[in-house]
Amino acid sequence: MPESKPRRKNKPRSQESQGTHSVDKPMPVWYKPVMFGLMLLGLVWIMVYYLSQTLFPIPNIGGWNIVIGFGIAMVGFFMTTGWK
Repeated sequence: MPESKPRRKNKPRSQESQGTHSVDKPMPVWYKPVMFGLMLLGLVWIMVYYLSQTLFPIPNIGGWNIVIGFGIAMVGFFMTTGWK
């Protein structure tokens, strides 16, 4: 009858699958407020554009205000990939 492989007792199972990079650094204190702030700022930018009937936040660029608002919000959404 074949013998089973011996178990390693040196590392916990969670560290085995992660390799040597299992030490997670804590997130900076500013990360979450900036992330959520950018998402909200982008939303507010677009809302101001529509509610002011395209006069604000920047009157002379027209529809590019939507691109700017979505761009700001997308930076916040991309930050969520690094949030631990």
